Amino acid sequence: MRKRMTMYDRPLTSLLRLALVASYLATLRFVFAADVDRALSAGDFTIKRFDKTAFSEPAPPLNFKQRQIFMMGRLHFNIRWVTVNSLQGDWGLGPTYVAERCSVCHVGGGRGHPPQAADEQLLSMIVRLSVPGEDKHGGPKAHRHYGDQFQNRALRGQDVNYFFAGSEPVPTEADLYLDWIEKTIAFPDGEEVTLRAPKLRIENLNFGPLGTDTMRSLRLAPPIFGLGLLAAVPETSILAGAERQKEKGFSGRPNYVWDAVSNKISLGRFGWKANQPNIRQQIAAAAIGDMGANSHLYYEQNCPPVQTICGAQLPANDPELIDSDLNELEFWTLGLAVPARRSVGDPEVTRGEKLFEEAQCAACHLPTLKTATEFSALPQLANQVFHAYTDLLLHDMGDELADGRPDFAASPREWRTAPLWGLGLSKIVSGSSAMLHDGRARDAEEAILWHGGEASVSRDAFIAMNKQDRAAMLKFLDSI
Repeated sequence: MRKRMTMYDRPLTSLLRLALVASYLATLRFVFAADVDRALSAGDFTIKRFDKTAFSEPAPPLNFKQRQIFMMGRLHFNIRWVTVNSLQGDWGLGPTYVAERCSVCHVGGGRGHPPQAADEQLLSMIVRLSVPGEDKHGGPKAHRHYGDQFQNRALRGQDVNYFFAGSEPVPTEADLYLDWIEKTIAFPDGEEVTLRAPKLRIENLNFGPLGTDTMRSLRLAPPIFGLGLLAAVPETSILAGAERQKEKGFSGRPNYVWDAVSNKISLGRFGWKANQPNIRQQIAAAAIGDMGANSHLYYEQNCPPVQTICGAQLPANDPELIDSDLNELEFWTLGLAVPARRSVGDPEVTRGEKLFEEAQCAACHLPTLKTATEFSALPQLANQVFHAYTDLLLHDMGDELADGRPDFAASPREWRTAPLWGLGLSKIVSGSSAMLHDGRARDAEEAILWHGGEASVSRDAFIAMNKQDRAAMLKFLDSI
């Protein structure tokens, strides 16, 4: 009878083969685990959704009761604001406004887009206004006749209170359009890119000229997913990041702004110039500024004294955005998930990530942040490591991106580092890949080429790359 062969009797080549297979499988497990970890853009708040809903889904850790609140917040985000003579939405629109619902500007929780034609008015973009000086909290001083933001839509014959206004429609403040000025940038290898800069065109000013000292700033609606994680980063971590940047020759600094929730000056985290300290205030400010819906935080309507017909309208509710709805909107924003990274194992993506770091882009677009050990507003947000690619700090972006308008501590040349996660899905979710505060960049390449000021070193490094390296870096950005 043939003796059964043991592993000790096998030929040496067979043992080596087994060892190599075991080593290969172990390596595969390690690589797979590493790729999974790199794909987790938002720790436990990461989801594998890459369709139109990628920016508006609940985070996996939410429990059943929290998901119910989340879904109510989603309802408020998508519902239309209307006047009291309509049953087709929430009462409280206007008297003047920009849009009728949150989701018109932040389509699917994503970014807005500039007008597509010369005769199309601004919708998912706003125009901030101010005059020299500061308000009582140290912020921008509003224009006497037009407030702190243009309202290019109004209740045209759908007045809230017929006793005061009769059939006379509420006038809009102005009509707002964009024209474009183009220029061409040539790379050393001969490839050219056409850049465009917006020129605001204001027509039909209904309450007199603006005045030569009026400062204006275009603002594109930014994506809103992942804000809960940014809200949960400790202030000490953000300030420590600013100190580390100084060692590398960068000068990121925080903005400190008025916090109407806490009734004090606080660190700014949200908005293009980090001019909002928390999600609750961001929502309430957008409600009154963009839709004319007041709240306990912002009770006064957008009706400067000269706008008498506007001022004659009575609120639809007292307030229109009631606290329970604001609570649900805030929780919805806190609980939004973040889509996972794609193609993390692609060698070209890996090479692009290395080029991103070598160009010092990661100095400001900080790859990794961590939330606080405790976060009472949504406890599951605590102790999350995530990759938004922002430092939440202000940076000098140069003259070409300057808007000529200060905002609390932010100078006209300074902008908060925009998070980069979700770039590759923006077109799918909202139909827009517009970038930078005024939407001038149509993609990541154009956005890089507009960088100036202290970001010039990264822009110049990108320009100096060969075509293949530029493509790899852009592919990495697309994967985030």
